[in-house]
Amino acid sequence: MKVIIRTEASIEIGSGHVMRCLTIAQNLRKNGCIVKFWMQDLPGNLIDYVISKGFKNISKAEQADLYIIDHYGIDKEWESEIRVFTKKIAVIDDLANRKHDCDLLLDQNFLPNFELRYEDLVPTHCVKLLGPKNLIMREEFIEARSQLRERNGQVNRLLVFMGGTDPTNETMKVLKALKDYSFNYVDVVVGSGNVLKKDIELICKERYYQYHCQINYMAKLMQLADFAIGAGGGTTWERSYVGLPSSSTIVADNQREGTEYLAELGVIINLGWYEEVTVETYKQLLRNLQINGLSERGLSLTEKERPNAWVYKMLELIE
Repeated sequence: MKVIIRTEASIEIGSGHVMRCLTIAQNLRKNGCIVKFWMQDLPGNLIDYVISKGFKNISKAEQADLYIIDHYGIDKEWESEIRVFTKKIAVIDDLANRKHDCDLLLDQNFLPNFELRYEDLVPTHCVKLLGPKNLIMREEFIEARSQLRERNGQVNRLLVFMGGTDPTNETMKVLKALKDYSFNYVDVVVGSGNVLKKDIELICKERYYQYHCQINYMAKLMQLADFAIGAGGGTTWERSYVGLPSSSTIVADNQREGTEYLAELGVIINLGWYEEVTVETYKQLLRNLQINGLSERGLSLTEKERPNAWVYKMLELIE
């Protein structure tokens, strides 16, 4: 069975789409599928990284049994045109702001109306996999979930990760705020697409922080950390999945509603829209950390019987 994944990464788009698609690709490959990616050569792309994981990148449409589309710029019109190349189409979405021509739609986000968001946006036959029971989780996080440690509410080890490209430069804000605080251990993670990664690395060396770039052991760092300063989006679910208390800064419009709702439920600390989040905001966070209950509520929300069960629904489409 042949699968093509149409997605994108860039400095502006970020790396989240490609990273979750890699998880999808690896799960499908384990089940006997031949998987290729279709990504453009944009500044900050992850084409080489995807190739290093054993997947070929193509530049035009090919025949396949299944197309998986994870791309905010693609809608029903493009999907209908690609039908001549494929039997089935699956869409990964977060926005619920456009119509799709697809046979399966996966949106892992949790919003007040999450079960009804796509009622008028997909065909009646479309299989809808909605909410956090359908989280796309890398194997490292599934393993970490099975080895949870008890947290006593004290914050001695801090993790900072503001997304692969961090286009709003939140990492630098956090580092400026941290200058006035002392932790036993600070891990700072950036992606290869972060344009300030060299400056961040230098600061980390000067302060004896641990600097990590484009890593494959994020779950391990989350297990070790007592608190994380992060961005909204997919990594919010990763932190919750392993019971790591965290704050989220909203760095994209599509993160706003979900981040605000999770904060209402007491799963995360919402610092707000990035333009209104300053160095002083991060200082206040560190000065008044209240993390009791965050871990437990995150674990409860992400609890499910079978991790990555969505892969079997995708395979059913093309069997």
